Amino acid sequence: MSSHTMELDDLKLAWQSLDRQLETQNALNLQLLRERKLDQARGSLRPLYWGQLLQIPFGLAFVALASLLWMSAPQHPSSIVAGIVIHVYGVITLICAGVVLGQIGRIDYAAPVVEIQKQLARLRRLYVRTGMFAGLPWWFLWVPLLMTLAGLGDVDLLARVPGLVWGGLAGGAAGLLATAWFHRWSRHPSRPRLARAMDDAITGDSLRRAQAALDEVLRFERE
Repeated sequence: MSSHTMELDDLKLAWQSLDRQLETQNALNLQLLRERKLDQARGSLRPLYWGQLLQIPFGLAFVALASLLWMSAPQHPSSIVAGIVIHVYGVITLICAGVVLGQIGRIDYAAPVVEIQKQLARLRRLYVRTGMFAGLPWWFLWVPLLMTLAGLGDVDLLARVPGLVWGGLAGGAAGLLATAWFHRWSRHPSRPRLARAMDDAITGDSLRRAQAALDEVLRFERE
């Protein structure tokens, strides 16, 4: 009887030891997977990071162009207004790049995965909004850009070719309205695939791949 009890105790101890080994192995596997996937997520954001860095000289070029106009002491009010628009756009572009870069730098990869996902979602919202600020104005921004370039040569483009200026602005306004209508139309509940495709297009590959890597870690943790 005593020998039988000892065998049971030994078996129990062996199972407990095996359980601990399995738990240790699972924890190690999870840690390795987490590190690999977090590296993958960090690497996925690199194109977005470089894209925002490139946006800085792009914005600076607009500020420099407006500065050149100010130094030429423009006399035409329309050229001055166009220069202000170009200057403001350049500053907004710089701010947008700084905001997104700041959020990328604030992502804490040592935090729990759910928290990193929240930080990534915040980055996505900022990226989409700043992208709209930097991209949508191009529906009409080319008009003040041409006016500013003309102003550098002391040419009042509005006086020379008013049809081009007013037609361009009207076309830009129509384009903005059409974009807003299409965005609203694509979000209708009856078009989920289109809405998802639009989201994917707006979000970009970098954020999608980073999110997929985090989703995989979270799935493994919950299994």
